[in-house]
Amino acid sequence: MKILITGSAGFIGSALSIKLLERGNKVIGIDNHNDYYDPSLKEARLNRHLNHKNYFHFRKNIEDRKFITEIFRDEMPDIVVNLAAQAGVRYSIENPYAYIDTNLVGFGNILEGCRETKVKHLVYASSSSTYGLNTKQPFSVHDSVNHPVSLYAATKKANELMAHTYSHLYDIPTTGLRFFTVYGPYDRPDMALQKFTKLICSGEKIQVFNYGKHRRDFTYIDDTVKGILKVIDKPAEKNDKWSGHNPDPASSSAPYKVYNIGNNKPVELLEYISELEKNFGIIAEKEFLPIQPGDVPDTFAEINDLISDFDYRPEIDVKEGIKNFSEWYKDFYRIN
Repeated sequence: MKILITGSAGFIGSALSIKLLERGNKVIGIDNHNDYYDPSLKEARLNRHLNHKNYFHFRKNIEDRKFITEIFRDEMPDIVVNLAAQAGVRYSIENPYAYIDTNLVGFGNILEGCRETKVKHLVYASSSSTYGLNTKQPFSVHDSVNHPVSLYAATKKANELMAHTYSHLYDIPTTGLRFFTVYGPYDRPDMALQKFTKLICSGEKIQVFNYGKHRRDFTYIDDTVKGILKVIDKPAEKNDKWSGHNPDPASSSAPYKVYNIGNNKPVELLEYISELEKNFGIIAEKEFLPIQPGDVPDTFAEINDLISDFDYRPEIDVKEGIKNFSEWYKDFYRIN
């Protein structure tokens, strides 16, 4: 089976590529290697699988319509996993056009490629950020998510709407995955874990927003990839019980599904920081600040659908996950 992965030098995309290659799939990887964060980390991730005989890599943008059209026609992938996106809530306030170009125009190109080559299944990254102003916890895919609080979140909600249209019009099975704060070795430097670690190790003050009262459903990278693998192998199906009188946002009369992938156990930010302090043997100096624009106070994934449809069970708790991350960080950055 041939699988095309966009964002294949990214945190999740690289880890997924490794697992797919291990099980014998041919993987076509696309990544633009932009400088949103240090490209050397992307190179390090990519080097873990770049030379595998069944891996083929293209340094391109998904918003390049001509390239995307050609790669779909040349490779004719069976399955597409779209993980390429301009990430980051706060950066979407500073540079909105980056999100419009990649997350909307680029995703539109991916959908067109899937339509033209009759792809068997499109799996794509959505985000827990789509829940926006929702306060009912845990967050359920069966609830409406029409009040995003960042452009990043709005583009991810737009991806779900765009995917549904293609499922409805062209019968393309599409599955959206709302990821909940994925972390672990090789994760992004702009995320809290690496930002805190770098500051803690250098003896600098860390900024703790929302006065440390954030609660996040931190999801370890291995658990996230395990969920994606299960979803890849089971294309979305039509929900025969779906009703337009009482529409379920997570399914459709078209072959369309949306799932949360989370740990289902939210952890307070201060506990997260405490585990880092234990692993590095340093007590961080903290500056407590109000919540940032675009942030949501808490995330908590309801994963009942993923459990019932795929027997998905996250296994790594924050204590073990941060220990694994800390060991990698010390080795990768040569910290004694």
